[in-house]
Amino acid sequence: MKQNFKGAIFDLDGTLIDSNGVWKQIDIEFLGKRGFSVPDDYMSAISHLGSYGCALYTIERFQLNESPEALIEEWTEMAKEAYATKIALKPFAKEYIQLLHNNNIPLAIATASKLELVTSVLENNDVLSYFHSITTLSEVSRGKGFPDIYEKAAEKIQCLPKECVVFEDILKGIQGANMGNFYTVGVFDCYCKEQEAVKKEANHYIYSFKELL
Repeated sequence: MKQNFKGAIFDLDGTLIDSNGVWKQIDIEFLGKRGFSVPDDYMSAISHLGSYGCALYTIERFQLNESPEALIEEWTEMAKEAYATKIALKPFAKEYIQLLHNNNIPLAIATASKLELVTSVLENNDVLSYFHSITTLSEVSRGKGFPDIYEKAAEKIQCLPKECVVFEDILKGIQGANMGNFYTVGVFDCYCKEQEAVKKEANHYIYSFKELL
């Protein structure tokens, strides 16, 4: 694991919080209402996209006669309660966040999730105040297969990419951060089907934040 880094950038879903099970159920209910089952590759296909990109992909793939805005609103409404009251941080994530904070390392979030969901889940888990900034994919032009969101997050905490560690659970996220010259840490998530590839691409890999304490 890289030592003496000056900034830490965290993905949210599947990295800091155990939320991918919630999204899996939302996918089942959302597509089920429209007469579809969830394809095996659906979650990996959309995980690096922002909400708008995800909506466009879903509309095209399932030939839905709906607007992206309508899909985003429905998904957000389905997720609100879980993010505000139920979804927990991954084991030892809070302790690691506190450790970095106590060592004066600025912390940032870089996520595909909507801002209102991000703030509500971090607030419910009593860690919102530790983060200096939150960057969502709506602020950049390309998805997580590119370094844009991580560069934006690093800029907000006034660090150079080479000075930052990026924590991610998905392959596209690791690849995008690597492209931007960030030090990458792959984080295990049971819903990710690309774990072996993540292990190979990341500079470091952890099964739990306990390993970093």
